[in-house]
Amino acid sequence: MGAPWIEAKYLSPDEVESKVEELRKSGKSITTLNGSFDLLHAGHLKMIYEASCQGDVLIVGLNSDASIKKYKSPLRPIVPLEERLEMMAALEFVDFVTYFDETTPIAFLEKVRPNVHVNGAEYGADCIEGEMVKRHGGKLHIAELVPGKSTSNLIEKIKSCV
Repeated sequence: MGAPWIEAKYLSPDEVESKVEELRKSGKSITTLNGSFDLLHAGHLKMIYEASCQGDVLIVGLNSDASIKKYKSPLRPIVPLEERLEMMAALEFVDFVTYFDETTPIAFLEKVRPNVHVNGAEYGADCIEGEMVKRHGGKLHIAELVPGKSTSNLIEKIKSCV
C-alpha cells in the first residue's frame, strides 16, 4: 500500500479473523459495513460515520475491483481498490479496512461475525447479509440514505459536463 496512514488500519483478508479474535478478547463490540465506495461522497461519509457509532470498532470491507466489475459494470470501478482502501483508512471514524473478492460480503461477514452490521436503506432489512448476521447473534442496522447522493448520480453529472 502506498499511503503511510493505511499501515495501522489495513487488514489483508487473511488477517481479519485473528484481528477480530484479538478485539473480542479485549471486550470490544464490532460493527461492519461493506460496499464499493467508488467515488466517495458525502452520503457515504454520513453512512460510515453512522456505522462507527454502532459499536466500539468499525471494520469496513470493500469490494475488490474484480468484484465490482462482476456485479456493477465492466467499466467500474472508477477508483481502483488501493486508492479506495487509502481513502477509507484516512477517515478517523474507520478503525480497520479490508477487501473481499466475492460479489457478496457473506464470506467477509462469516469471518467477522459482527455484533452489528450496517447496511444502506436501499437494500433494507431483507438484505442478503441480514440472515447471516442474525444467525451469529448480531443485529442489522439500516442507515438512511442521503437524498440525491449516490455514485451513479455523480457519474451522470460528470457525463453531462463533457
